[in-house]
Amino acid sequence: MEKGYVQIYTGDGKGKTTAALGLGLRAAGCGFKVMMFQFLKGAYSGELDSTLMLGGRFTIIRLGETKKFFGALNEQERKELKEKLQEELKQVEAILKSEACDILILDEIMAAIHGELITVQQVCKFIDARPGGMELVLTGRNAPQAIIDRADLVSEIRCVKHYMDKGVSAREGIER
Repeated sequence: MEKGYVQIYTGDGKGKTTAALGLGLRAAGCGFKVMMFQFLKGAYSGELDSTLMLGGRFTIIRLGETKKFFGALNEQERKELKEKLQEELKQVEAILKSEACDILILDEIMAAIHGELITVQQVCKFIDARPGGMELVLTGRNAPQAIIDRADLVSEIRCVKHYMDKGVSAREGIER
């Protein structure tokens, strides 16, 4: 890629990860190599199998993987998760240094920030270390201003109405 940009999908609405996956799918179809690091996700989701069908053009790696919702973790579990995630972040640094992909997606990285597992400064360093020809996509609610300031594109996805407010659970193939 001649020039890559920094994109953010943020807000309280549904579709931030889906937007990033759509961008990655389009890029993989055009022959680009896509890597997505998903933060704090542990449950199965259909994109894990879908991306396998793309012949290695789209890879998903989970960091800070947890079977519990973050809010349900006790203090010790959060401490252990932070230590684990800090070690796993070396994978992101290695991708940035090696330029091993054309599009790098850091899915739910904002949740890792708000959970105090990673700092805004660390994410800013990732942005600043991004090679000029690599597209970087970050997702998650409440993107901090320092990160927004470094971005080239920021889309805020706002919830107007959601069926989950009526008690509908996450559905296979739609939300998971």
